[in-house]
Amino acid sequence: MSGPTAPAGPVGAPGPVGAPGLELRELECFLVLSEELHFGRTGERLYVSQSRVSQLLRALESRIGARLVDRTSRRVRLTPLGEEFHASLRPAYDALRATVEGARTAARGIEGRLTVGFQGTADDRVMRAIDAFHARHPGCATQIVEIPLCDPFGALRSGAVDVAVTLLPVAEPDLVLGPVFSAQRQTVALSVRHPLASRASLSAEELAGLPLIAPDGPAPVYWRTAQAPLATPEGRPVPAGPRVSTLQEGLTLTAAGRGGMLLCRPTADYHGRRDVVFVPVTGLPDSVLGVVHHAARETARVRAFTAAVREVTAAGTSPRPRHRPDTVNGEARQGG
Repeated sequence: MSGPTAPAGPVGAPGPVGAPGLELRELECFLVLSEELHFGRTGERLYVSQSRVSQLLRALESRIGARLVDRTSRRVRLTPLGEEFHASLRPAYDALRATVEGARTAARGIEGRLTVGFQGTADDRVMRAIDAFHARHPGCATQIVEIPLCDPFGALRSGAVDVAVTLLPVAEPDLVLGPVFSAQRQTVALSVRHPLASRASLSAEELAGLPLIAPDGPAPVYWRTAQAPLATPEGRPVPAGPRVSTLQEGLTLTAAGRGGMLLCRPTADYHGRRDVVFVPVTGLPDSVLGVVHHAARETARVRAFTAAVREVTAAGTSPRPRHRPDTVNGEARQGG
């Protein structure tokens, strides 16, 4: 169990916390002593003398009216009342510290660095969300990194990114799905030499004769299947094509005639090449993006970015603001 560190700023300052004359410094001392069970080590953690620890403990016991700690020449231990008091005090103290830290953050504004991961293409809506985030929080730099096609959630779990813009679906118990946006019609990438390359469009049922190139693991099976269905909407089997780790691998195999690859329209437009064509497909669900973060790593920066995405999504396709982040070495900064 982690204990309070040496006090800093308002959290360590004496003051009333709900009972007449009760001081936060005494409570901090008691909590640290409950963990260390040693007056000398407690004093070291709080940057006070051993005698000051004794003084603070006596003051607290005097206010409560009973002993909280038994101390002999050989050992220090909590009394039964001390154990009860500690169990009740700990969560209240942690909540108080969190409240103070939240107020400090609000007073300073959102600062530091936010790392945003994306798959395929950081399209206009993603960039406008970053614009909106920077307009509100100019003190926070944004680093933008690409997430491998085959591992949409790994960077979130490792902490390599704070938030990710990934293709749906997302059904991971440790991850939180935020705003969903950018629903786009699907296309199928084909080699220019493929017999279907000259078609104006294809129906989903026509995919039954076309091997589909799919993302490889560690992406979960349900997610890989969503990007490369194993059957048409009417249940006709779709041949399995090669598995790839990156989008570029998939497009290269497509150009080589190894199969087709389903991509949303903006990604197709961005990654256009002379040896690949992108044919619209009717009858398939739209490709949709979502903002995802790790449930255990939600921060004020993550919440602020999520709010920016919601704002941009609600605004639709309004023009981008005049100020936009310039990406240099992966770091997006406010430009003039």
